[in-house]
Parts: sequence; C-alpha cells; structure tokens
Amino acid sequence: MRILVACEESQAVTIELRKLGHEAYSCDIEPCSGGHPEWHLQQDVILLLEEKWDMIIAFPPCTYLSNAGARFLYPKGELNIDRYNKGMEAKKLFMALYNAKCDKIAIENPLPSKIYQLPTHTQVIQPYEYGHPVQKRTQLWLKGLPLLQPTNIVTERQSTKIPGNWFNKGGKERQKNRSKTFPGIAKAMAEQWG
Repeated sequence: MRILVACEESQAVTIELRKLGHEAYSCDIEPCSGGHPEWHLQQDVILLLEEKWDMIIAFPPCTYLSNAGARFLYPKGELNIDRYNKGMEAKKLFMALYNAKCDKIAIENPLPSKIYQLPTHTQVIQPYEYGHPVQKRTQLWLKGLPLLQPTNIVTERQSTKIPGNWFNKGGKERQKNRSKTFPGIAKAMAEQWG
C-alpha cells in the first residue's frame, strides 16, 4: 500500500510499515529524527492530501487543541483570543486530514477541548495496552479501519503526569519527546492496519 504518515517526524509508524513492505512516507514541516530522510517529505501536509493514498495515518499537533491546555484558554476567566485562534488553525488541519479523500484514515490526538467541537473519536487507547508501563489517554478517529487491538497489556503503570519522570524531562525537547509515538503502538498500527 502507498501510505502517508502525516505530522510524523519520528518516523516510528513509517519504519514499522516499511518493515512490512509498504510504500510509506512520513511527512512533517520538521526534519525527520527516525534516520530515513529518503522516506520523509519535509513540507506542509495539505498539498499531499490531493495525491492518491491507500491509507493516511495522522498525528496532527495537539498543543492548541488538547484539553490539557484548556486552562490557557481562559486565564483570569476571559477567553484568550490569540490561543483560541491558534486552536482554530489546528482544527482546520485536523479537519483537512479527517475529510481527506482516502478510504482508510486514522488520526491520533489526546482529548480535545470542547470549544473546538471536533468530531467524536472512535476509540481510546493507552500505551500500557501495547507493552509500555505508562498511562496516557490517546484517542483515535478511524475511517475504514478496525479498532486497534491491544497487543501486550502491562499491569504496572505510571502516569505521564508525575513531575520529573522520564516523560516529563524539561528542556527545549520536552514537547517534541512527549509527542513521539510509543514503539508498541506504532508496531500495532502497522501490523493491524497495514
């Protein structure tokens, strides 16, 4: 299959799909960190949505859509118009991916703020269902694809919200590191949907 993995600089899913023989391409405005620039389309994904793809798996930025940042929407009880507008731009990208002309689409994002009125998600998954001892509620919006089935349920789990744990190391790369797809989830996506 010819597969677009949108908004993926890590190439985690792309690499797993390539292992299975698919013609998969990661796409992001950032350079890839997965070690395969020959499979990476460093550009805005919108133009690529006009091409023919057998499947699109997307990880659009969640900074302004996520409910985790909702407290910044109403500082001191008043709507932060700048942040709201950035959220609306993020919604525009999300909806372009959601409405792409492709029979098989999966979009991954955390719980969004209600103010943006995104479509209802299809499924909720957790990293601990795919071999990682971590809780991080992740939602999937699926079209033409089956629900992702757990592959390795881990009983001991740590919240990603604990200050100072491996997932919350500070610095400039914190946000980028937090957005990377867990390897067990990437493998499950490739094997079950590819």
